[in-house]
Amino acid sequence: MCATAAAPGRLEVIAGPMFAGKSEELLRRVRRAALAGIDTLVLTHAFDDRYAEGIATHTGDVMAAPAASDVEGLRALLAEHPDARVIALDEAQFFGAGLLPVVAELLDRGATVIVAGLAVTFDAEPFPPLPELMALADEVLRLSAVCAVCGRDAPLHQRLGAGEAASGAGEGLALTVDAVGGTESYQARCRLHHGR
Repeated sequence: MCATAAAPGRLEVIAGPMFAGKSEELLRRVRRAALAGIDTLVLTHAFDDRYAEGIATHTGDVMAAPAASDVEGLRALLAEHPDARVIALDEAQFFGAGLLPVVAELLDRGATVIVAGLAVTFDAEPFPPLPELMALADEVLRLSAVCAVCGRDAPLHQRLGAGEAASGAGEGLALTVDAVGGTESYQARCRLHHGR
């Protein structure tokens, strides 16, 4: 029989391409925890300063969330809320590999950590630290978007070339290695139409 110990932490990862509804799912889980009366902290990255409110989805849903510009800033925000039992972090890809030890520390203290971010870059490469977080997660929800060309499930997104028309609904930002943009710069694509 196992000795009595503090409740273990839990890592939930919501990953996918741009326009897949990752932030929507993160906010749904946060609202569910809040309804249960659980002390919840919602955080995001400061890279995108167009949304002063915090987290904004492509469908227009908004939730207030403090933002950090790096892992040190993230640690400072977490230190201000030591009793939070659920920590939700949007745009995890912005924090890079330094996010991994922070998540491990939160799990060690028994928190539920919900992380949302891009699983792939615009050129269909794994986007760290999401692959590493997915490998360590208790639960992974891998979402897909809708291909802007044919309407199939789109596990990828791509940067639009000069003169290429953008289609699709909604606006939003995402970091794809070296550029930020929304529907004016990126489209969700199925494997058949990615790179075409």
